[in-house]
Amino acid sequence: MAAFPLPARNGSPSSSPSSSVASPSRALAPSGPSLPSAKSDNQMSLVNLAARQRMLSQRMVLQTVLAARGSDLHLKAARNSLALFTDSQARLMDTPRHLDAASGDIIRKAYHGPAGVGATIDAFAQQVGTTLDLAERQSPRVEDALARLVETTDGVLDALNAATTAFDTVGKAQSETLMKELAAIVASIQTVAREAKVVSFNAQVMAARAGQHGREFAVVANVLSGITNEIDGLSLQAVSLAGRSRSAA
Repeated sequence: MAAFPLPARNGSPSSSPSSSVASPSRALAPSGPSLPSAKSDNQMSLVNLAARQRMLSQRMVLQTVLAARGSDLHLKAARNSLALFTDSQARLMDTPRHLDAASGDIIRKAYHGPAGVGATIDAFAQQVGTTLDLAERQSPRVEDALARLVETTDGVLDALNAATTAFDTVGKAQSETLMKELAAIVASIQTVAREAKVVSFNAQVMAARAGQHGREFAVVANVLSGITNEIDGLSLQAVSLAGRSRSAA
C-alpha cells in the first residue's frame, strides 16, 4: 500500500474560498456527534460492532495523518476515535465468556488462535497512540512513526475482516438455533390448540345433550373454541415471521 504523503508541519491546512473541493482537514473535521458513543455500543449487534472497527481504523489513520500536519482539531478527534476503538475492541474480545462453548471457541480462536488477529489489532492501536503522542510533542520522529502506521493499514484491515467473519459465523449459528427453538415452540402450541379444539367440541356436544341445564356450559365451550382459533392465528404469524427471519439471515 502506498504511504500517504506527509507535508511539512505548518499548522492546520487552510482552504481557498475559490476551491471547489473540500480540503481533507475540512472533510474529516468533527461536526457534531459524528462518532457513535459508547452508550450506543450496547444497542449494536456484535457483528456490526466488529464491522465498525474497520471504519474506525481507517478514520484513525486519516485523522492521525492530519494531526501530524499540525492540526490540533484532528489530534483531538484521533484520540477520541482511538478511545472508541479500544473500548469496542475490549468488549469484542470479552464476548467469549458470555457465549455458549462452541461460539466462544470460534471467537477465541479468531483472536488468540495460531492465526489469531488479536495481537495485530492491539499493535495497530498502540502504534496509533504512539504516533499521536509524537505529533502532540511535534517530535521529528513523527514522520517515521506515521510511515510505519500507514504500512500496517492493509494488515489490520485483514485482521478486522477476519474478526468480523468470526462474529458473523456465530451470529448465523445463534439465529439458526433460535429459529429451531421457535419452530419447536410453535409446534407445541399447535398441538395444545388441537387438543383444546377437541375438548371444546366435546363440551359443546355435552352441553347440547344437557339442554337447558347445559346453557352456561355451552357458553364456556364457545369461548374456548374462540381462544383456540386465536391461538391458531398467532401460530401462523409466528411461522411466517420465522420464515422471513430465516430468509433474511
